[in-house]
Amino acid sequence: MVMKGNLDFDPRGLIYEAYRMDNIDEKECRTIFLDWVINTRPGDDIPTMLHGFMKEYGEAAPEHPMTRVIREGLGRPGQPRGRRGGASWRR
Repeated sequence: MVMKGNLDFDPRGLIYEAYRMDNIDEKECRTIFLDWVINTRPGDDIPTMLHGFMKEYGEAAPEHPMTRVIREGLGRPGQPRGRRGGASWRR
């Protein structure tokens, strides 16, 4: 397999290519990001990978929609991302 980019945790180059697409929007970035996440392996350290994406791509493109999606993926440290909605949300 040919590697795209420098990161071994993006073997298909999905995130790499997203940063190179002209006029990509946040919705398209979310779809690409979801595809990348679905293809991670159990036990992968996703927060570390996301920080790697930020260092490799996000620092150079802070306003890119993929950078915003990755920041959302990182969430707030120590805060579980749990579900929204359901009976507890309606109270």
